[in-house]
Amino acid sequence: MIAVVGSLNLDLIARVARLPVPGETVSASSYLQSLGGKGANQAVAAARAGSAVHFIGRVGTDPAGAALRVSLSESSVDTTFVTQDHEGSTGTALIAVDNRGDNTIIVVPGVNAHLQPSDVDAARDVIEQSSILLLQLEVPLETVRYAAGLAQRSGITVILNPSPSQELPASLLDLVDILVPNEEEVAYLTGMGSPVDPISAAGMLCSNGVEAVVLTLGSQGATIVNGNGETDIPAYAVEPVDTTGAGDAFVGNLAAALDAGQSLEDSARFASAAAALSVQVPGAQPSMPTKEETDAFIARTGAS
Repeated sequence: MIAVVGSLNLDLIARVARLPVPGETVSASSYLQSLGGKGANQAVAAARAGSAVHFIGRVGTDPAGAALRVSLSESSVDTTFVTQDHEGSTGTALIAVDNRGDNTIIVVPGVNAHLQPSDVDAARDVIEQSSILLLQLEVPLETVRYAAGLAQRSGITVILNPSPSQELPASLLDLVDILVPNEEEVAYLTGMGSPVDPISAAGMLCSNGVEAVVLTLGSQGATIVNGNGETDIPAYAVEPVDTTGAGDAFVGNLAAALDAGQSLEDSARFASAAAALSVQVPGAQPSMPTKEETDAFIARTGAS
């Protein structure tokens, strides 16, 4: 079982020929509203991959909040601890996607910013019964730190996707078993800035207490860095339609495979396949594949 403490957002997606540079206005060829939030996306991904998933988060009393709760439930995510917050609106993400499938994202937190340690305490029994706690950084850092501490004391594997990038105290990193950053995030976490050798940066994080770093590298796949060295996880050659949510597909499927008892390397290979499938479908939550779809994709490509 997986417990997810995280965000829920309404995604407002504009399709553009190319992403604008600072000061530039571009026209969109289409517009789509979709359901997202890094926490919710990862929860849906893990549930569709076969795990029992419980979500801890907040939505507003607006239609977007109601739709997000329904979407989670339809994907078999338990929403008992998704609280309706009357003091603000559901989180929103403003997303531009270009013809190559690349995107830029601006997140307006809304009531995600109200998620408190007390929300985590309310779900303590569920968290303590889980094998994995999945965290991101679209909710207050204090709440992330509190949830990680609770999980560690209960012997639960803590997976942190450190997105969006921000400085993290050593007291939080010490609680993380598996860190899943991309190239920009690992550079930010080490204070080295970009450009940087991401593998070396991941090694620095491991030397400072993180048990394992699974570094996502987009079309280049992923690399596991831990005490055993480095293990490359190849990407699948696909034509991307929309990369929104691809990282969340990877993280959620990684957690689900680990929850099912697979090794970290095998879990990362499964997650890479799921992420490849996700970029071929527009939107975040709608793009998350089922376990059966991912297994079939792996079988078709002859990968193992």
